[in-house]
Amino acid sequence: MKTTVKMTSIRLDTKLADEAVKVLGARNRSEAVHVALREIVALKKIRGTNSRIISRIFMAL
Repeated sequence: MKTTVKMTSIRLDTKLADEAVKVLGARNRSEAVHVALREIVALKKIRGTNSRIISRIFMAL
């Protein structure tokens, strides 16, 4: 999958961003933001899939 990276400006809680760098093992804040965004998107997809599976199970009962 090809990614597109664009320079942008956002306001960050710098203490939180620096903590994210540490806990994610990122090289810098930018990488931490990218990792965090990928993680939250994946988590939302998993939760959506789980909800559909659970709904199908209960509908089959």
